[in-house]
Amino acid sequence: MSLVIYAFAALAEIAGCFAFWAWLRLDKPIWWLAPGVVALAAFAWLLTLVPSEAAGRTYAAYGGIYILASILWLWLVEQRVPDRWDVSGAFVCLLGTGIILLGPRG
Repeated sequence: MSLVIYAFAALAEIAGCFAFWAWLRLDKPIWWLAPGVVALAAFAWLLTLVPSEAAGRTYAAYGGIYILASILWLWLVEQRVPDRWDVSGAFVCLLGTGIILLGPRG
């Protein structure tokens, strides 16, 4: 279930940040910030739903999911094909996410 929450959190964070990017870098109207702020608030709320005893571990594990989602955003929304370095970097980060999420705790 954590991966589903992380996926929705990543979508919310990227969409929220992209709204600010669009306003500042793509000359979109200022009203783009309203859904951006809502999306960023949803992102923060979603991360609180991950079952974990430590916020820092939750955020660390989320990092790999965020990176993968960002590469997918690059490809699907911005229409820029990820190169081998994008894909390789995302894979390495997902490996780290897996270690953090699945590592034995004692």
